[in-house]
Order: sequence, then structure tokens, then C-alpha cells
Amino acid sequence: MIKFAYTILYVKDVSRSLIFYEKAFGFQRRFISEDHSYGELIAGETTLSFASIELAGSNLKDGFIPADLSKKPFGIEIGFTTVDVIATIKSCVDAGAVLVEEPKTKPWGQVVAYVRDLDGFLVEICTPMN
Repeated sequence: MIKFAYTILYVKDVSRSLIFYEKAFGFQRRFISEDHSYGELIAGETTLSFASIELAGSNLKDGFIPADLSKKPFGIEIGFTTVDVIATIKSCVDAGAVLVEEPKTKPWGQVVAYVRDLDGFLVEICTPMN
């Protein structure tokens, strides 16, 4: 059986990213390596992980494109559900996120908004699908 276990974001500063997601979403820290090059948060059933750009580079011999707030976001997002999108957006912005799209109600009834985190990753904040 295959299970989706984690998503790893390659970030400039693992400790800073952990603190942001703890403040913005209330996630709990599961682990941080002694050298602070890798960390994990408990984010529901799937772990949200962070690896330093240096560590990620050592794993990928041909490199990668790092996230950058000064450029458009990648064509991928991480999504979090909440019953209070507006309060969660406020928490994110207070923690340093950049608001990209105000909350909008989709034709299927879901409320969806977007922020970018400290490294520029796109984060969807939405109500659960019923």
C-alpha cells in the first residue's frame, strides 16, 4: 500500500520556515536536525517538511529552481483547509505571508484564498469540501 507521507519545501532557512508555519497555522514541530538543515511539522495526516537549499542541492546533482518571492509562484500549491479562511489569512499575514488572492467563493461553494509564504511558496487556504 502506498501512502502520501510528506511534502518537502526547499527553503533558505529551515528554522525560520518552521516558526512561520507554527505561527501562521498552529502546526506543531515534530523534528529539526541538529544542524537545522531539515525539519518537520505535524500538519494533519501528511507531514510538512523543510530542507535547506544546501541539503536539497546535495541530493539533486543537476540542481533545482529555488522558490523566490520576487518571481511568479511555481505551478503548484500546498493547501490547508479551515472553517475560518479570513482568520487564517490574517494569522498568515501577521506571520509574514504575502496575500495573493482575497477569499472568493467558488461555484461549488468552497471559499478559497491564496498567500505566499516567506520563501515564495504558494499556499491555498480554503474551507473543506463537503
